[in-house]
Amino acid sequence: MPPPGLQVDGLTVGPFQENTYFLRRFGGRETVIIDPGDEAPRLIAFLESQDLVPLAIVNTHAHLDHIGAVAALKDRYAVPFLLHADDFDLLQRAPESARLFGVNEPVVPQVDAPLTHLEKLAWAGIAMEVRHTPGHARGHVCLVVEGAVFAGDALFYGSIGRTDLPGGDTETLLASIAAQLLTLPDSTVVYPGHGPSTSIGRERLHNPFLRGR
Repeated sequence: MPPPGLQVDGLTVGPFQENTYFLRRFGGRETVIIDPGDEAPRLIAFLESQDLVPLAIVNTHAHLDHIGAVAALKDRYAVPFLLHADDFDLLQRAPESARLFGVNEPVVPQVDAPLTHLEKLAWAGIAMEVRHTPGHARGHVCLVVEGAVFAGDALFYGSIGRTDLPGGDTETLLASIAAQLLTLPDSTVVYPGHGPSTSIGRERLHNPFLRGR
């Protein structure tokens, strides 16, 4: 369940089953889109069925499965796209990655503003803090919002992000999780880039990758 006052809708999209999120104040129309990974027509249909007004697209990182619908949504709604600068090169390589995985090549979107560590963002009464969490990707960030964190591919239910892709490093990822996520309250809801939601407390106690952290 989202923390009080927030409404979080999620759609799982594409061949990699990536979670795209729509964040808004409870009952509001203005929304921030987080990690629109694929199936742009489906995401647009959801936005229009709910009469939502997108304000921005914010990405945790630029791996292929997280950026596939960004360009179409930017064009449709004329909203800014934000990404950490350390992932700009990764974004440009998305078509090459698509060819390697045998999936459709995405249109590479233009980044409108870089995200920076501990930057404070605000849209429609939603306050968001950016936390740089490299290890899965060099420019990976997590987005902390009022008792919740959008963790991208850093932390999952019972697992952590893979580190065998370019820019990945296991010790760096574990250090990022310890410094930027395990310092959050146990009640913090974790919305990951793949799989079900969880909480910081649950992962602190039961995630085998985090023992001793």
